[in-house]
Amino acid sequence: MSHERRRHRVRHVRHFGTSYQSSLFQRLLVLVLGPLAIVAAVYVLVHVLPAGQEASESSLSPDTIAMATFDTMTRLAIAYVLAIACAVPLAISATMNRTTEAILLPIFDILESVPILALFPVVIMVFVNYFHSLDGAAVFILFMTMLWNIVFPLIGGLQIIPGDVIAAAKVFGVEGFAFVRRVLLPALVPQMVTGSILAMAQGWNIIIVAEVLHTYIPGGTSAQDLFGIGSILVDASANAQNGVFLEAVFALVVVIGLLNLLVWQRLLHISQRFRFE
Repeated sequence: MSHERRRHRVRHVRHFGTSYQSSLFQRLLVLVLGPLAIVAAVYVLVHVLPAGQEASESSLSPDTIAMATFDTMTRLAIAYVLAIACAVPLAISATMNRTTEAILLPIFDILESVPILALFPVVIMVFVNYFHSLDGAAVFILFMTMLWNIVFPLIGGLQIIPGDVIAAAKVFGVEGFAFVRRVLLPALVPQMVTGSILAMAQGWNIIIVAEVLHTYIPGGTSAQDLFGIGSILVDASANAQNGVFLEAVFALVVVIGLLNLLVWQRLLHISQRFRFE
């Protein structure tokens, strides 16, 4: 019996994405050792590799790092909420019938293929001239980066809803908004979580570009950059402030690790309840 339990346990753990049987201690160990390993590697690189100029050692207060991280996460959160709000109706519209699917899916493919960073200077000029908001430009670029990472998984989720489920809903008179609320939205939960993880990963990747705006503004200066963890990283790297750079990297990795541990893993586990067998 014990042998069978061990075999079942191994299979259970290996089915990644369905359940998380590792102990809290193991997760916390990874959360601590992961950031420390990354920071140690960065520290070795910045001190061993020859620098082009003498390093300017300095550090930021914990309050400054915390505020920068909060500002960055606020931009990411706003962009993510907007992406979810737009992705759900777009996905439902694209799979409403064969006609809309034939029209909208090629359009989505083209829009996804357009390099958003190539349009970033235009986006900044529009937001500066018409909305007087650099923060708006950053949120918009993050929104566009996240959107398609959510739309296409949602479309895939809608396409795999069993026909029996749809037929049963029609038999019981579940139509219109009730059909969306009781059938479509629950069916989208697993793909929404997966797409959200991909979208946030893309957001973290692009945050440096989204906050360091002066390179996209003609005659721009670093004073036009947005305060956040991304701009701190770029500024510290440009000024050879190794201490600040390490602090920013550590804060970034810890925040991403905490989000993964406390939010995304839990949501992945919960989303399995909505999967069709």
